[in-house]
Amino acid sequence: HAGVEGRGGLGCCRSGETGVVGEGAGAQYDGFADGFLEHARDGFYNAHYDRPACLGLLGDVRGRRVLDAGCGPGLYAEELVARGADVVGVDNSPRMIELCRERVPSGDFRVQDLDDELGWLADESVDLVLCALAIEHVDDRPAVLRELRRVLRADGALVLSRVHPTGDWLRNGGSYFDARVIDEVWSKGWHVRHHFAPLEQTCEELHGAGFLIERLLEPRPRPEAAHLNPGSYERLVREPVGFLAIRAVPDPRR
Repeated sequence: HAGVEGRGGLGCCRSGETGVVGEGAGAQYDGFADGFLEHARDGFYNAHYDRPACLGLLGDVRGRRVLDAGCGPGLYAEELVARGADVVGVDNSPRMIELCRERVPSGDFRVQDLDDELGWLADESVDLVLCALAIEHVDDRPAVLRELRRVLRADGALVLSRVHPTGDWLRNGGSYFDARVIDEVWSKGWHVRHHFAPLEQTCEELHGAGFLIERLLEPRPRPEAAHLNPGSYERLVREPVGFLAIRAVPDPRR
């Protein structure tokens, strides 16, 4: 999920409050899950920006088991299955999981907070992990990343996308280096909280969890999507105000 019209969101504005992100989050997303899917399915930020960037970093998924961590309504999972992957997924919203199961009946999707251990997955039991526009909505990111590292095979990879911290800082102000919780109101009146963190913190959290960053991208939207949202397109090809995407691999030394 994302506060900048990403995995399913719509444009946001800041309300300035802080608090715990995970508290009641499942019910929070349940309230707009169907609208979330309707907008994200072919939306500019999702279908033509974050989704192709993440899928590109995952590479060839044929015959591979992929964990979709924070799977939302199943848009990424649907594409992964179409490309030959075996997909398992978790999301803290029961309605999102219902939509996911309807969309991708061959997948195994479960209602679960990412902050909770994935006890039903064995060590080194998945080939790839996707965590698209979800990590900033998690309270204990280091613990979550360690758990993702645990279930990932030694030759696997984690692909993670998040709101670009520079754009997040420009929108919200304050010190770029002060991690904090931002309470947003998306353009349809949906209230969502996320953790603001500088890029250094994201990199250090990955390192602490036993990952090496293999690639870090600042994606731009597909040129063929320029007509869908000309203003956003022109800004995103010039300024770091959208998302970034990382491919990280298990550190063999740890």
